[in-house]
Parts: sequence; C-alpha cells; structure tokens
Amino acid sequence: MAAPPHETRPAGPGRALPDTQQGMRRRNLARVMHTVSAEGPLSRAAVASHIGLTRAAVSTLVDELIRSGLLEELGPERPGRVGRPGSALAVSGRGPAGIGAEVGVDHLAVYAVDLRGEVRARAVRHVANRGRSPEPVVGELSALIRRVVADAEREGLWPAGLAVAVPGLVAGDARTVVRAPNLGWHRTDLGALLPAGYPLAVDNEANFGALAELWLGEGTPRDFLHVSAEIGIGGAVVVDGRLLRGTRGFAGELGHVPVRPEGPPCACGGRGCLEQYAGEEAVLRAAGLEPGGDRVGLLAARATEGDEAVRRALSEAGRALGIALTGAVNLLDPEAVVLGGELAGVAPWLLPSLEAELAGRTALPAVPVSVSRLGPEGPLLGAAHSVVRGVLDDPAAVAERG
Repeated sequence: MAAPPHETRPAGPGRALPDTQQGMRRRNLARVMHTVSAEGPLSRAAVASHIGLTRAAVSTLVDELIRSGLLEELGPERPGRVGRPGSALAVSGRGPAGIGAEVGVDHLAVYAVDLRGEVRARAVRHVANRGRSPEPVVGELSALIRRVVADAEREGLWPAGLAVAVPGLVAGDARTVVRAPNLGWHRTDLGALLPAGYPLAVDNEANFGALAELWLGEGTPRDFLHVSAEIGIGGAVVVDGRLLRGTRGFAGELGHVPVRPEGPPCACGGRGCLEQYAGEEAVLRAAGLEPGGDRVGLLAARATEGDEAVRRALSEAGRALGIALTGAVNLLDPEAVVLGGELAGVAPWLLPSLEAELAGRTALPAVPVSVSRLGPEGPLLGAAHSVVRGVLDDPAAVAERG
C-alpha cells in the first residue's frame, strides 16, 4: 500500500492538485512514486496491481518518471515467477534531494537525503547560539548548507527544497520565527537570511521530530504525543497522521506548560515552566554537574555508576514531564507518547517517575510511553524528509522544473 501524502507546509514541490484530467495524471504519478518508494523494487504489473490502474496506464506513467530521473530500472525481477519477468523499478538514488537544516541552542546541522531516504551528505557544527543575533548564526548555517549541497551534487543529486528546524514558534508563512526564547530571537525572517533559490519551509523542531517519528519510526501509531526533550522541551501532537497545529500554528508548546506556578522565572516570561525542571540544563544543575560537552552521555554514565544525585535529578525531571503531559493526555486521549531528543538517552531513569505520574493523574487507561530510536537526529531527518515527501506527492513538478 502506498504511503499517505506528506504533512502540510512542504518545502518541496508538493501542492494541492486540481480535480482535472491534468490533476488526475499528477495524482497518479504521485501514487506510482509512493508505491515504489514504500514497496519497491516492483515491476510495472505489480505497481498496477497495487494502485488499481491498467498495466498500460502504469507503463506510461513509469516511462515519464524514468525520463524525469525519479525512477530507475534495475533489470529483470528475481527468477521463479510465472510468465515473462518484468523489469524491477526502484526510486532513483540520483536526482532531487531534500536538504534539512537545524538551528539548535548549541549546534548547527545540515543533512541531504535522497528519494530513497538515505542520508548522502551531512555537516554539523557545535557552537553556542544562545544570545547571538540571527544574522551570524544563519550565515554560518548557510555556509554549511552550501557545503552539503556541493557534496550532494558530487553524488548526482540536486536540492529540491530546504526545510529548517528551529527551537521556537514559527508563523504561518513558514519562514518567520515569531519567538525562540532559548535563542533570544523575536520576529526573525529566516527566508530573508537563508540562501535563495530553494523552496523553503521553516518549522518548529518538535514538529519535524514528530513527522520523522511518524514516517521513520517502527510501529509508531497515527495518533500520538511527541516530546522532544533537549536544552528546551518541545511537544507535537499527531492526529490521524497529521500535525495538530492550532489556530496560529503554535500548538505543542509543552516546555512552557507550568508544572509549579510559583516556580523560577522562565525565558518565555512565565514561571515554573516544565523546562525549568526537565530541560537538560535544569537536570545538570539539579545533579550538581557543569554544562558542556556530551551532557547526556555524562548523565547516563553517572546514573549507570549509581550516582544518587544524578538519578534523583533524572527522576525529578521525569516527574515534571509526567505532570506536564497529564493535561494533554487527558484532553487528547492519544494512542501513545513518544519521547525523543537528547534526553531519550537517559530514558531508563526518566521513565519510571514519568509513567507513575501519568498513571496516577490521568483518568484514562494507561497510555504507553516509548523512546524514539531517532534520538536527537529526529528534527533534522524530519526536515529533510518533508522535502522528499513533497517530491513524492507531486513528481510532475520536478519534471517541469527540470
């Protein structure tokens, strides 16, 4: 069965298709691409069987996709099948690629992902971005983007679009960062600062992390709460395979849910927010450790060695996460909660208290809590894959662009 259309706000060429003969052709091209991407390698006959079109119709569509460089023929199918073997089709390892970038509080990163979902080029720079103005930060990110694009081009790829994950609220124009408290940015138009020439989408890092979990996670349901826990804490809600964005696109600000209303002030302007108790820096302070280096690795190592201060800090962080999640679970009744981000690396010491709070505070049956295998790469992978899925949704646009 072909994969479902990708989430809204694509950075690639995907767009709503009109209900006309031309629109039907474009939709059928997308159905072929999604089917081969999800189930391939497949013969033309197998594709026709999957999507319910005649083999002749599918052959015409396939020929167009091969000419566009989006599909390739691998040669005859495996022996042993009845009848004349068909030529196996696969998504091309050359051609369009999704460029995903991330602005973190302490790092910048860029990936290039091909249509097969493979990371073909990458660049990461560890740098403290808190308190820096957007211009130099985005300038450094742009240099990384150019380097990754050049590396991808040497692999026979070209950028179909750019998607950027940021730790903050993003306006409906998918380019303006309205507020990023942990960076100190307000009303920042990233579209004016990033390299021109690529379709662009900017989104909250937790949203991209949730989409990565939906598309790449193993056994992830179509209804879940995603928690991205790092220096800041983000949240995203996926309902029936789509992000729940809210009226202004700001849904999911879990890190600024107050867990202790009279607690310490937060960069957002509130008090006692979840980030003040479960963010990486808060956990390190509570454990008596200094920030810097491999923070999560240090926490995990100390917890494994039996350091009681570290274990207590992680348990308290899990308790705060559980309290913050209680309201969302009671309100939304998700099928699961998925913990991602850096703090997924210390899940063994977070989860017991988190799950205990959820069990004791929710009126619903126990909601399973799982740990993302994507870890801190989730937002970056989600950003790059959002471009790739835009190509799969409207491959005809790639042919027109070429």
